[in-house]
Amino acid sequence: MKKIFFGIISASVMAFSANADFNPYATGGFNGDTKITTVQEALKLYDDSPVVLQGNIINSLGDEKYTFADETGQIIVEIDDEDWRGVNVNSDTTVEIYGEVDKGIFKKTKIDVNSIRVK
Repeated sequence: MKKIFFGIISASVMAFSANADFNPYATGGFNGDTKITTVQEALKLYDDSPVVLQGNIINSLGDEKYTFADETGQIIVEIDDEDWRGVNVNSDTTVEIYGEVDKGIFKKTKIDVNSIRVK
């Protein structure tokens, strides 16, 4: 039994190792139409609406919050440490942010970011 189990595990590891692009921590799925939303449009959307924003992160506000800006305005985005996935940016770097609108009852509208990539 141990030999069979070890053989199955070994074959699985070898199959994944053969694919150099394999990342066991990456997530994927259907993206659908990725229409870019502006900050101005995002401010009018309902809570939990999915958005894709393109622009720049212009400063850090601390506690995983940042100011994001595009040609239509600015909005606070919350990017959890693990959602950066190794991406490094500065205020001159154009990024695409994938996330959802977060409208609190007594808070300003912000974007809860699921992933970010350099454009």
